[in-house]
Amino acid sequence: MRALISVTDKTGIEELAKGLKDLGIEIVSTGGTYKKIKDAGIDAIEIDQITNFPEILEGRVKTLSPYVHGGILYKRDEKSHVDTINDLDIKPIDIVVVNLYEFQKALEKGNPDDIIENIDIGGPSMVRSAAKNHKDVLIVTDPADYNELLERLKNNDIDLDYRQGLAMKAYSLTAFYDSVIARYFQELTGKDSKYKTYGFEKESDLRYGENPGQAAALYNDPFVKGLMDDMEVIHGKEMSYNNYNDLNPALELAQELGENAVVALKHQSPCGVAQKDSVYESYIKAFECDSQSIFGGIVAVNGVVDGKTAGKMHEIFLEIIAASDFSDEALEILQQKKNVRLVRVNFDNETVREEIRYLNGKVLIQDKDFGKDEVEVVTDAKPSEAQIKDLLFAQKVVKYVKSNAIVVAKDMQTLGCGAGQQSRVWALESIRDHFKDRDFSEAVLGSDAFFPFPDTVELAHEMGIRSIIQPGGSIKDKDSIDKCNEYGMSMVFSKSRHFKH
Repeated sequence: MRALISVTDKTGIEELAKGLKDLGIEIVSTGGTYKKIKDAGIDAIEIDQITNFPEILEGRVKTLSPYVHGGILYKRDEKSHVDTINDLDIKPIDIVVVNLYEFQKALEKGNPDDIIENIDIGGPSMVRSAAKNHKDVLIVTDPADYNELLERLKNNDIDLDYRQGLAMKAYSLTAFYDSVIARYFQELTGKDSKYKTYGFEKESDLRYGENPGQAAALYNDPFVKGLMDDMEVIHGKEMSYNNYNDLNPALELAQELGENAVVALKHQSPCGVAQKDSVYESYIKAFECDSQSIFGGIVAVNGVVDGKTAGKMHEIFLEIIAASDFSDEALEILQQKKNVRLVRVNFDNETVREEIRYLNGKVLIQDKDFGKDEVEVVTDAKPSEAQIKDLLFAQKVVKYVKSNAIVVAKDMQTLGCGAGQQSRVWALESIRDHFKDRDFSEAVLGSDAFFPFPDTVELAHEMGIRSIIQPGGSIKDKDSIDKCNEYGMSMVFSKSRHFKH
């Protein structure tokens, strides 16, 4: 038997080569892999002795040869194939061990010439050839599979299931690799293709999904340097599916609001948000918005959690506290609870630009909601500068509240988040009914979509709310404007709808 070994990731390659040699398998190798094997004292044949042609074009062409691909692709049980191989003096290659150039690392470094040179040609070609002919050829692309390969070879335990499993991993690798390259060129050109390609790399299995009966895993998107890309869980239990799912919108809102923003979130919707002069004050105000729902929830802090803030957080049970950083005093306090997850996040990372939703047999892809809110005053009364600041704050929060959504705010603090109602006025009613003793006077209201009826304005007036921001666009906009004018309230159109279903 003969094995061809050509790898960029040389983890465990000496042990594999020695194991193959001990089994009497001849080794053919290339470039740096050949040198590493020879330096380990293991005999190997250099690739140009097989191809009868030197590597050319700075290594761009070295394995693209019929002496390589013929030896891989011929059918061992097809007489015409065997005769052709023999007539052309092509030697069989029975095992192919290949992994690919580090395109992702080149992409991170950002040198255009280096990026192009790290597009592997010969590697994927050999992987595909061997995987196509997996019935006769073993294709190994993952160093984690080396030990099992040697054991199976020793025990003559190579069956079709094993071969197909290796082929599956091989094609998954080349598909992933090409997806990253395709996305690079989409980014470079600013154009879309008929084909959308996303490559995700498995990071870990999760205990279960949304519910215990659902299997789940965490995957990484190597093309995006997102908020979760290099986050660090520095204390607490393993993160769950629901933890990741809930943490994401909390981080995105905290990032969008900016420095000192604190977002308390429960079940995918914010329950308390504030942005004050300090993290401590922001946390206190976010907590005061809904001190019941925050229990067992998630808190995202765009800033450093200090000891004073940690002391208040420690008073209740929180699933996750995510922040730019934690002071030593804060860590000493918060780590007293073994189950709270403390997460360090880099809010300077980019946010993703697309959202993907899988349906039954279809996939929806849309741009993220980056709609910029305007302030077009449409009533006789005009909001004050302080109210405009609160209106825009409320409208940023409402983007992250499940629709139909209403957010009531004052002094850069939410006073209520009404989420997920079939009727818009019900969302405001839920705020009123949950916080019966709360003073809403002089507050502002943000709505994720227009008002089809003036009933929301009427209820807002009853609650003492003085200014409203909504996208506008209803054929009945005038009814709501007239109602605001009747009550001396101000209303502005933002021109941006923020549905979140």
